[in-house]
Amino acid sequence: MSEPSSTKQAWAEGATLGAAIIMVTVGIVQFFQGIAAVAKDEVFVVGIEYVYKFDLTTWGWIHIVLGVIVAVVGFALFTGAGWARISAIVVAAISIIANFLWIPYYPWWSILIIALDVVVIWAVSTWKPAAV
Repeated sequence: MSEPSSTKQAWAEGATLGAAIIMVTVGIVQFFQGIAAVAKDEVFVVGIEYVYKFDLTTWGWIHIVLGVIVAVVGFALFTGAGWARISAIVVAAISIIANFLWIPYYPWWSILIIALDVVVIWAVSTWKPAAV
């Protein structure tokens, strides 16, 4: 195997382990963010109203469920199983969509999570466990 390909795979492997850690952390934080939205609607400031506006309680439950799923898939990603890698890509894509829709409520956090989800998708999709 050539050196550039080996280096790329080493980066992808390290990034995949990082992606697992990111997914677990983001999942836990999204879970608590959802609890905050459900328990106390005044925590979040609503700016401009958008077409895809939901009640904050609804968004809270969406983030609670999504947070649990993201964290569970993140833990499963540590095993390197094929289903966990595919699930991580799908869940990260769903998280991108959910956080895009969440931008009016928490813009900087949403943009950060979208960027981290892109890193997760890149890392998981480029790593070939057998190549390392």
